[in-house]
Amino acid sequence: MAERRIVVIGTGYVGLTTGACLASLGHQVMCVDIDVEKIDRLRAGRIPMLEPGLADLVRDGQVSGRLEFTVDGDAAVAGTEFLFLCLPTPKGADGGADLRATESTVARIRDTLPVGCVVVNKSTVPVGTSVRIAGLLDRPDVAVVSNPEFLREGSAVTDFLKPDRIVVGADVPEAGARVAGLYSRLRAPVLVTDAASAELVKYVANCFLAMKLSFVNAVAEMCEHFDADVDEVLDAVGRDPRIGRSYLRPGPGWGGSCLPKDSDAMLRMADTVGFSFPLLRATIESNAQQLERVVTKLATAFGGSLDGARVGLLGLTFKAGTNDLRGSPALAVAELLAARGAELLACDPTVAGGTEVDGITVMDDPYQVAENAEALVLLTDWPQFRALDWVRMAKFLDGTVVLDTRNHLDPEKLGSAGLVCHGIGRSLKPRSWTGAPPAG
Repeated sequence: MAERRIVVIGTGYVGLTTGACLASLGHQVMCVDIDVEKIDRLRAGRIPMLEPGLADLVRDGQVSGRLEFTVDGDAAVAGTEFLFLCLPTPKGADGGADLRATESTVARIRDTLPVGCVVVNKSTVPVGTSVRIAGLLDRPDVAVVSNPEFLREGSAVTDFLKPDRIVVGADVPEAGARVAGLYSRLRAPVLVTDAASAELVKYVANCFLAMKLSFVNAVAEMCEHFDADVDEVLDAVGRDPRIGRSYLRPGPGWGGSCLPKDSDAMLRMADTVGFSFPLLRATIESNAQQLERVVTKLATAFGGSLDGARVGLLGLTFKAGTNDLRGSPALAVAELLAARGAELLACDPTVAGGTEVDGITVMDDPYQVAENAEALVLLTDWPQFRALDWVRMAKFLDGTVVLDTRNHLDPEKLGSAGLVCHGIGRSLKPRSWTGAPPAG
């Protein structure tokens, strides 16, 4: 594979991972950002996000000379063959994706792009964005291609270098083929389609996952009504190859930087063509209800009121393995708890003690969070919390209630410490046997 000159604009989660991974594939990559301090930190090898393997890739790329960082976008763009747009597309006022960062960047570099350059949109953008970018460029000699990312926080490097598929959407076949060629070293199916279909793929994937999670949380509530065990139910359901085991775990609600905004953006796109998309609307409404249900579940354990209750929170990030607080269901639950008058302390392995997050006092030590607390709520399934000395935790607590919103803790272990572990859709009955039927 020939080495290509690539510029990546934006050094956030997607941009930095994309740049470092493309450099590891043998390309010459320049990552551009307007934040001078951020570029200085990246040049010094300081990575802002918790992502296994990313720091090593950045270091290796810099040592080899294949990965560089700059704030001088004009100079970088002038000599590139491929320009990757990895810019934020947050939720806008109308619920759709806010494309201002993308549009302003395109307008700024329009006249600098060399003849024959391919602009690659890596960000999650509404259908029709490739056409819109081409119109803003007004450069018939520059092609625009959609190449959506499918990176999960906590496994982004693996997802990039060992993908289950690579999607390239281009209305100019030759440009699509050139972008597909950048990934020739990866063993993965490359799906080349039109730009509109490629743009829709990421939204469909995220909305389907959101729907699956909302369905699982609804099943968990059904299990509680019928005294069934959601863990047992989903274990059996997940063995069906048509369904699979992924995204079959109940929780406090889904969140993060992608699923909420992409679900809202998908609804906005549907609205523009007069489609109500009732299933997706129900998915979003069900998630909001799940957050409320978690709070109500804790209030019930208190006899109906949380006013003045001291509650310790275990976990603040939207999932374990990342330091990302964006769209975290843990923070959404905390906000609802505070609205009911609860006093909150929290601990998260990635958040420094002594700080405040959304008005929540953060401690370094989970045992400090337990001290004098009337209840604990596990919101992020960090392995450190499962490994806690729960006998010691019980000695610090003023109450016995532990609400495990991730079904992450061992109820028997907590029970032996004198605590009552309330799960989501979890029965207090012993788990059934698995494997071969018992003799006789």
